[in-house]
Parts: sequence; C-alpha cells; structure tokens
Amino acid sequence: MGPEGKTLLNIIILGFGFMFMFTAFQTCGNIEQTVIKSFNSTEFHGSGYTSMAIIYGVFSASNLIAPSVVAVIGPQLSMFFSGLVYSGYIAMFIHPFTWSFYTASVVVGIAAAILWTAQGNLLTINSTDATIGRNSGIFWALLQFSLFFGNMYIYFAWHGHVHISDNDRQTVFISLTVISLVGSFLFFLIQKPEPEATPSEASESLLQTESTESASIVALDAFSESEFIGCFLLQSVMSATKLTFYSGVYGTCIGAMTQFGDDAKSLIGLSGIFIGLGEILGGGVFGMLNKCNRFGRNPVVLLGLITHFVAFYLIFLNIASDAPIAPEEGTHLQAYITPSVEVALLCSFLLGLGDSCFNTQLLSIVGFMFREDSASAFAVFKFVQSITAALAFFYSNYLLLHWQLLIMVVVGFLGTLSFFVAEWVVVSSRRDTDFDSI
Repeated sequence: MGPEGKTLLNIIILGFGFMFMFTAFQTCGNIEQTVIKSFNSTEFHGSGYTSMAIIYGVFSASNLIAPSVVAVIGPQLSMFFSGLVYSGYIAMFIHPFTWSFYTASVVVGIAAAILWTAQGNLLTINSTDATIGRNSGIFWALLQFSLFFGNMYIYFAWHGHVHISDNDRQTVFISLTVISLVGSFLFFLIQKPEPEATPSEASESLLQTESTESASIVALDAFSESEFIGCFLLQSVMSATKLTFYSGVYGTCIGAMTQFGDDAKSLIGLSGIFIGLGEILGGGVFGMLNKCNRFGRNPVVLLGLITHFVAFYLIFLNIASDAPIAPEEGTHLQAYITPSVEVALLCSFLLGLGDSCFNTQLLSIVGFMFREDSASAFAVFKFVQSITAALAFFYSNYLLLHWQLLIMVVVGFLGTLSFFVAEWVVVSSRRDTDFDSI
C-alpha cells in the first residue's frame, strides 16, 4: 500500500474509532438525565445537566494543557487513554454513586480536551493541502453516524417502557461501555505515515506550535490574529448553545411528555436518530460535496438560521414549558397544540440539519480567516464553546423551555449577523484570493 493509501486508511480508522466512541458517549449524554430521574436509589442526588456543565467547564480549562500532553505521549496514545476515560464515565452508570458521577465528569472533561487535540493533530499529519478537505469530510461523516446507531439501539431497547428499571439501565450502559472500548482499541490500528508523505501547512504549523509554545500562549496569540475575533467568539457562543440543546435537553423534553404515551422514553432514541440524519445530510451536501462555494457561505448559514427558527417555533408550540425540568413521571402540561410525535421528530431533523449548515461553514471561514495559525484559532473556538456549553447546561437545570428557546433565538440571530459581517470583510479584503480553493 502506497503512502497516500496508508494515510487514507488512517483517516478511515480514525473516523470509525470516533464513531464507536461517540455512539456510546453521545447516546449516554442524550439519555442520562432521563436515566437519573429513574434511579431507584434514594442515595443518588446527581443531575445530568450539572454533569455536562462540569465536563464542558473542565474541557475549556484543559484546552490550555492538552497540546503539551499530546506532544509528549503522541496522538495515538493520547486518544487511547482518553477513550478509556470516556468508557469509565459510561460504565459509572452501571452502579452509580454521586461522588463517582461528578468525579468522572471532571476527569472526562480533561480527557475530552486531550482527545480532540490529538484528533486534530492526527488528521493534519495524515493530510496534505490537496487531501485535507476530503479527509475532514470523511471524518465528519463517520462521526455523525454515531448519532444514528446509538440512538437506534436506545429506541429498540426501551420501546414500550414507561419506567427505566435498574436492569434496563445496566443492560444499556454495559453495551455502551463495550462499544466505547472497541473504539478506543481501534486507534492502535493507525499506522505512522511514511516520511516522504508531505504534511499540510496546517500540520506543520500545529507541530511547530506544540513543540515551541505552551498551550496558553497558543490560545492567547489567536486573539491578535485579526479584527474578526469578536464575530468569531460570538459564533462560538451560538454553536455551544445549540450543541447543548440538541445533545441533551431536547431528548429529555421528549421523554418527559406523557402525552406521547408509553413510547415516550424510547422516542429519546428516535429523536437522536433524526438529529443524526439531519447532521449527515447537511454535512454531506454542504461539507463533502462543497457545491455552494461560488455563492459564498452566507446562503448556507441563512438556511441554517431559518431551519433552526422553524424548529424552535414548532418546539415552542408542541412541547410543554416544564419538560426540561419535569420529574421522572413526566409532565402533564400541554403547550399550544396537541402534542405530536411527528412534529417532535421533524424538529429533531431540523435541529440536526441546521447545526450542520452552521458547522460546515464555520469551519470553512475559520480555516480561511486564520490560514497561517489555524491551531490557535480552533483552540480559542473550543475554549469559548466549552465555557458557553457549561453555562448552558447549568441553566438547563432551572429555566423553563420557552426561556431556553428565547436565548437560542437571540444568540442565533446575533451569531448569524456576525457571520455575515465576517464573510463580507473576508470577501472585501481578499478579492484576489482564489475563493474556490477554500
């Protein structure tokens, strides 16, 4: 096998490893608040929202040290050990205790920063300028399939269950732990690229940065990169609020709707499947196929905004306001229309589609704006996104659904405007740049 074939195989293995790991972890995040409400133990006093807030809070701080860890032990071992931590967090739900729940949340936050730093490193050293777009698309598509498979399992495992018993919980989380471990061990199949395989400029920049600068300097240097940083940070906030809602809150809301009948709990998994379908469709159309460049990024971002606003409005009409904070027996309140499973699943699909519209274009413009120091820019992006996600998961414990939707509408509108401004400045100041090469 030639050098190019070996690096392509490495990318595919990387994608499958993350697909297995996040089939387990994203499914865990989607159902954990519902599972916690069903615990038969009076000694457990944890909250899934608080756990996710801790994870993202620690994740944000750990971005300052993660590149140094990856530089010392290498991306392959970094991903393997981080994967073991993810598996431990999932396994904790087999026999949960409050102390182990929150301790695992802290540790997995550290592991997340190391995992994603190593992923970016491995992706770039296995890519050239000609293949970085293709390889990113392959990785994105494989990662998004994790939403599909994990939630399909939940749908069939919990179909017809009104209450999640201890046996149901243990069966699900044992299975998810095994799936996560499979993903971790897949990383050992990744081979070292051939020396003659020329890495991309982004890879060289990342490797040089990790060996000569501390992570804190790397992150801080990005703030002086360009005048676009205000818009960039606002887009990070927008991305984080949406991530929080569709990855944890919305599934809990659906599971709390008693009007959906005995299948309400299994609908959490079905909702995740539809989110995944939206993500895969949008990622394929706007990311891998990349057919919209001649029209610029703004039409795709505008489509994402409209898609999200439609979804938020339908959720507001269809889901009871107290659904995010309802007790284990669910809510008996009704919103403004007769609750409809079909509308709820349509909203799941729209959330995934809208998110993929934003993400594909956000990654594109960040890579273009910070071409010479993309590692610094993405470090800042993850830092701000993680802090915002932690805050969003924290207020999800207390705010009614309509207030959470209002926050996302306001942040989404402002974030989209900031994207339009950034895109306009990019086009105006770099008219001589070959735009189709982005």
